[in-house]
Amino acid sequence: MPSRSSVDLTGIEAKQFASAPATAAGTWTPIWLAMDALRRMQGDALEAFGLGPIECPYEILASDACWRLRQYSGGDARSSLLIVAAPIKRPYIWDLDPGVSVVRHCGSRGLRVYLLEWTQPSCSNRNAGLAEYAGRSIGAAVDRIARAAGGVQPFIMGHSLGGTLAAIFAAFAPESIRGLVLLGAPLCFEPGSSRLRDGIVAMVPSSFPDTDVVPGSLLSQLCALASPEAFVWSRLTDASMSMSDPHAAVTHARIERWALDEVALQGKLVHDILEWLFREDRFCAGTLSIGTKTVGPCRLRVPTLVVVNAADEIAPPTSVRPFIDAWPEGDVRLIEHAGEIGVGLQHLAILVGRQAHVQVWPKIVSWLRARA
Repeated sequence: MPSRSSVDLTGIEAKQFASAPATAAGTWTPIWLAMDALRRMQGDALEAFGLGPIECPYEILASDACWRLRQYSGGDARSSLLIVAAPIKRPYIWDLDPGVSVVRHCGSRGLRVYLLEWTQPSCSNRNAGLAEYAGRSIGAAVDRIARAAGGVQPFIMGHSLGGTLAAIFAAFAPESIRGLVLLGAPLCFEPGSSRLRDGIVAMVPSSFPDTDVVPGSLLSQLCALASPEAFVWSRLTDASMSMSDPHAAVTHARIERWALDEVALQGKLVHDILEWLFREDRFCAGTLSIGTKTVGPCRLRVPTLVVVNAADEIAPPTSVRPFIDAWPEGDVRLIEHAGEIGVGLQHLAILVGRQAHVQVWPKIVSWLRARA
């Protein structure tokens, strides 16, 4: 079950969030970073009881100021798949345990799997924003994979914010990839597209401060306040429903360990996401500038597979369909997956749900192999 620090705030704290986010992100940064450390200690305690991730071995193929590129063994280099992890939390949600591991599922079916892991903020990347993450960084990883495969372009895949970044890159450089897979990835941020979007925009005044670092705990609290149904009550409901299923209960506990593994983000990246995406919806409107290019739905000219979950309040179908409606005609397929228990957040069902791995992932791999 979620710790108190992850699910509620006192009335005074809530008002401080709503009226003075600059204070929360600036003056309070040492306090929030201390909370990050405390929550990681809670996660370490769960791992000490055997509830940590069980990851596949990997090697670091390349790295830069903002990222490291993991390469997993096995698979055909001519069928390369780059997973773009979300910068929020740790990337092992893609490889939680052998029974619900996207990395293992894809690797065992002939795909050469790579994962783009975002590193902690530092002095060398303090000015990295959306253009750096979704443009140059993903581009460098894609180029490195293509060189390792003798020039064969990879597919890219992303979940949640990682999927949003992958979609922006696909619109920025469609010629460099073979296809795109989006899993619970919000693409449209117009009013009413999701409760999370509306809650955050209402809570955080315009011009969120462009600070050096935004602690993960601060972002967790903002999300819990903006959408308590998704981040609090659904987790409690999932915990209670998982008690009668030992496998689901263990998976839920591993997800709670992952949820406590806080990661700080670059303030510039958080600012760009809040202002350019959440508030101004530039990507769906086709006015988002990445480097020298302006990107939007009309530039997405690659085969694309989109998976949505009607029970997902973070990236519901309403945060995806308007973007698809604005898409140029082409190879685009939409798959809907129902929610299930043992996944903590329904937003994670496509990654760690047992039914998803039985019913949906064979379709995803088939779609990839058909275009490989």
